Amino acid sequence: MGLEEGILDFLEWLPSWFVIIIIAMIPFIELRGTILLWAAEDAGITFVGFPYPEGWPLIYIVSVIGNMIPIPLILLFFPWVERKLRRWKTFNRFFDWLFARTRRKTGKSVEKYEELALLLFVAIPLPVTGAWTGSLVSYLFGLNKLKSLFFIFIGVLMAGAIMLALVLISLWLAVLIIVVLTVILIMLGKIGSEEE
Repeated sequence: MGLEEGILDFLEWLPSWFVIIIIAMIPFIELRGTILLWAAEDAGITFVGFPYPEGWPLIYIVSVIGNMIPIPLILLFFPWVERKLRRWKTFNRFFDWLFARTRRKTGKSVEKYEELALLLFVAIPLPVTGAWTGSLVSYLFGLNKLKSLFFIFIGVLMAGAIMLALVLISLWLAVLIIVVLTVILIMLGKIGSEEE
């Protein structure tokens, strides 16, 4: 039995809603991924191999819950984790680079609009935007943790609604729009970095 088969066997005995929560907790996948996987499964394209629950309302609610579970922990404990990891030179350089880059890319909008910018950042359902990254942006700019949690939650609700609207119209249209927008953002990022 391979690793993939072992994981699928493990997932089969768990309730499907619990598996969705676990998948929605994974960085970069989050609720965007669970909704896309549900739409694919609903269209007969099997990626995960376990039955999704019927109906989009349950998928939406469970995905939002799963996406939000790690966020309070990130907001509370990331400063401690960063301090511990900065003891190593490699992590210290990585954090310096990451924070400088993040401030350069998002600094003006976050400093000016604070939590509203955070909400919009989380609400855009594209790769490298979402609740995990929004939590790190909140920490990086020293935003109020409780306010950030609220605005990240609203952003997650909005991202879920956008994803559901797209996949209920058409799974392929949703994938196409996400890919096109991702390419545009990558190109804009390259243009912006060349101008600096």
